[in-house]
Amino acid sequence: MRRKTWVTKSGYRVIQLLSGRSNVFLLTNERTNILIDTGVKFMRGVLESSLSEMKISHIDYLILTHTHFDHVANADWIKKKYGAAVIVHRSEAPYLASGKGFLPAGTNPFTKILISIAAKKVLTIIKCEPCHYDILVDSWFSLNIFGFNAYIMHTPGHSQGSISVIVDDEIALVGDTMVGTFKWTLFPPFGDDVNQLLKSWEKLLDTKCSLFIPAHGTANNRSLLVRDLAVHKNKLER
Repeated sequence: MRRKTWVTKSGYRVIQLLSGRSNVFLLTNERTNILIDTGVKFMRGVLESSLSEMKISHIDYLILTHTHFDHVANADWIKKKYGAAVIVHRSEAPYLASGKGFLPAGTNPFTKILISIAAKKVLTIIKCEPCHYDILVDSWFSLNIFGFNAYIMHTPGHSQGSISVIVDDEIALVGDTMVGTFKWTLFPPFGDDVNQLLKSWEKLLDTKCSLFIPAHGTANNRSLLVRDLAVHKNKLER
């Protein structure tokens, strides 16, 4: 099966293993395999098949961009089956360890109403298998020790512990810090703190990355991010 793949200047490959409900990516230098996020539980079989087709039987590290259920539902299974060491931001580690789900707030009138109506019911069905974490991230964490010119950067706003993976100063894997599902905006429909989110966008623009790949939808270029940041900063200042 042909999978969407990006190759950086150092020869690292970023391969999209899952799409649809939530994207999952593999970052590899052909020696070390790093998985970014896990998708929802019902996609476990598809993820397993994708890894099998690529002849991957071991994952060295699993980076969780945050701990909402559609990103961590398969974390414990991946840790046990593929031997992955799990990396998560310190502020969300307790959610991962307990398996208890939590939801973000809405960022527009419709999603705010949706969350207020459905939150209690949804929380009863989004519990995940508890997963023990191995490495905790705070504001910044280098992946040089794993053989990559890359690092993890704290990019809160969608959730307090949201993180992004910056690869070769070219590609940013940003989780839900932005979306790629709408033609008119990158702004996520859900998020805990809009001010923090926009500051995280500014941090991402401070990198040299030209491509920002979210967990939902398709990749966004730098010019789109610059445009949308100006639009939403203007809205906040009104």
